[in-house]
Amino acid sequence: MRLRLNHGFAVALALLAPSAGSHAAEIRSAGQPARLDIRLAGDHSIRITLRPLSYGQEFPFSPSLVERRWPAPAISLREIDAPLSRRVGGLQVTVRPNPLAVAVWRVDGTRITDLTFDPDTGNVSFTQGNRPILGMGEGGPRMDPKTWREQQLEFDRRGRFHEMVPRWQAQAYGSRNPVPLLVGTEGWGLYVATPWVQVDLTPGERGVFLPWKPPDAGQDQRTYTAQIQGRPPVDGIVSGVLDMFVFDARDPAVFMKEVSLLTGSAAMPPKWSLGFMQSHRTLEDENQLIRIVDTFREKKMPLDSVVYLGTGFCPRGWNTKQPSFTFNPEVFKRDPGQTIADLHQRNVKVIVHIVPWGRDEGLPTLQGTIPPAAGEPLNESHILNYWKQHLPLIGAGIDAFWPDEGDWFNLFERIKRHQLYYQGPISTTPNVRPWSLHRNGYIGVARWGGWVWSGDTDSAWRTLEGQIMVGLNHSLSLSPYWGSDTGGFYPNAELTGELYARWFQFSSFTPSFRSHGRTWWTRLPWGWGLSEMGPLENGRNNPLPSELNNPAIEPVCRKYAELRYQLLPYTYSLASEATGTGMPLMRALWLHYPDDPHAVENGREYLWGRDLLIAPVYEKGAKSREVYLPRGDWFDWWTNHKEAGGRSVSRQVDLATMPIYVRAGAIIPVDPVRQYTSQPVDGPTTIRIYGGANGQFTLYEDDGYSLDYLQGKAVWTRMM
Repeated sequence: MRLRLNHGFAVALALLAPSAGSHAAEIRSAGQPARLDIRLAGDHSIRITLRPLSYGQEFPFSPSLVERRWPAPAISLREIDAPLSRRVGGLQVTVRPNPLAVAVWRVDGTRITDLTFDPDTGNVSFTQGNRPILGMGEGGPRMDPKTWREQQLEFDRRGRFHEMVPRWQAQAYGSRNPVPLLVGTEGWGLYVATPWVQVDLTPGERGVFLPWKPPDAGQDQRTYTAQIQGRPPVDGIVSGVLDMFVFDARDPAVFMKEVSLLTGSAAMPPKWSLGFMQSHRTLEDENQLIRIVDTFREKKMPLDSVVYLGTGFCPRGWNTKQPSFTFNPEVFKRDPGQTIADLHQRNVKVIVHIVPWGRDEGLPTLQGTIPPAAGEPLNESHILNYWKQHLPLIGAGIDAFWPDEGDWFNLFERIKRHQLYYQGPISTTPNVRPWSLHRNGYIGVARWGGWVWSGDTDSAWRTLEGQIMVGLNHSLSLSPYWGSDTGGFYPNAELTGELYARWFQFSSFTPSFRSHGRTWWTRLPWGWGLSEMGPLENGRNNPLPSELNNPAIEPVCRKYAELRYQLLPYTYSLASEATGTGMPLMRALWLHYPDDPHAVENGREYLWGRDLLIAPVYEKGAKSREVYLPRGDWFDWWTNHKEAGGRSVSRQVDLATMPIYVRAGAIIPVDPVRQYTSQPVDGPTTIRIYGGANGQFTLYEDDGYSLDYLQGKAVWTRMM
């Protein structure tokens, strides 16, 4: 029987123990007697916990969730013989027996989702619906190494079985950081915090969460590690324990806010991290480090930070062979602190690549907090002791870290690593916002200030197209801060000045604006105008020499770098919005146009905040770009030409043009061009107002570097 709930309809909650003479069916999970608890998670979300009676804890631990006091269950059952219903916050919940099922409704009688629990396998099925399912972390399916350029790209997650394997990957998607947070664009959201699940979204009415079964531990250790890495600790898995959340996502902004309250508000980044970052690979000496920054300044190419790779990942990096905390004497002839001070005088921050020790090299696991809590074992695995190894680097002037690798860490350790690079720096340099960039991440890391990039992608037009989708799904389900290697990591003959310029345009509208890749001189904004590529790292698979001496690329890069800095008041306000509301900077059109099916299914363009629509050009030699404009009027950023929305338009493009449209009603603050984010400028901030609809914008300002924002020391200026 299906029970439809309307306003004013309620069924009394059954008692935990059945009355005498009843024949209620016992609730079971993984073949064991179990207890079902349903409680309020947020105004528009609930927490469902199913656990064997033998399980002694109220909830399984997950570092993805913020520790807080939870209300008592609104429904708590060990047995059930008939459907029962109760209002839980803003939702109506019905539990049915045989098989155990939970239906969640809005109070207006519209259904959010319907879950069915298999008492033996632990599988949970749910209604897929008829509209795209988004989110599910970063990355995409495995790709065929030979035909990946011809494979269909994945934005909508429906249509296949998701193994949910955390892994390094190249090609169009880059690394896979799966998260079982499903965004049903029909108006529902599901997050399974425990157990680790695979997700069956093959065509059909219902999808299925399937508990992951760990492999046999008796096999080769390296193989075993590869099969369990990135997942929760195997020794903590308890069969039959389920902890999941159901969200009403009819209003996407409410959904994003509730997710952020559960998993932690994003830490406010230092303002410099929103500027341009130039990565380096094989180094010559300390003079080269200074010379490159001087070239940025001479060319008036904005720059805020420089990133140095470690030795072993290139022939000669900033340190001795990784893992290492020792500066490379082949690069630094003087005291390294003097070179870093010289870089600081040029107004750039210095970021270094860090690789963790292996489990048998002195870092068996990662545990603890900074400062340590009572009872934590202060052994070699405590993050405070590992952080202490970084202190000489902080003393030398290093500003931030790029923690790479660590693929062997389990899920809890991966999240703990993000925590390490937040609490560690604060313990050493109090009241200075930390920043770190990781290849591995999971929902919940945003509160530790860690950013994620998509890893080692291939330089290809197909990759550029795919990265738009990767960034959007990441931003919906992992954290607001994401980016890619501008130009792609692995060079080949497809990497040209044109591809780099188009990727640079795209990256100027992603949170992490960073250029990186092998044969790294071609990742300098002026690199394609040089007559040589610098150190070749990819064997014979490098760009064609005929692509060099191209003077057209540098001006395009400068144009978009300058635009990034001009829009800093807007973008920094978006960062504050991410902290306060959970809304990402890079937004799928669904977030603001959930009732527009053309917008919802579009993964090749996106909104930068509420008001700017970005349409990256991802086709070689493109002369035009089809852009879908949602309802309302839109203004071309470059020409101010007005277009009616609710339709697609064909925007003519040259190499210097990436289509950008501004929503009617938008208020956009635009600054004078800076060469670095903290540079004082004489000119005023210009407020660009786009008429035709009501609008408002809240400009956020703080000091850009301290933790004082946590005490509300900031200025909000509302314009309307």
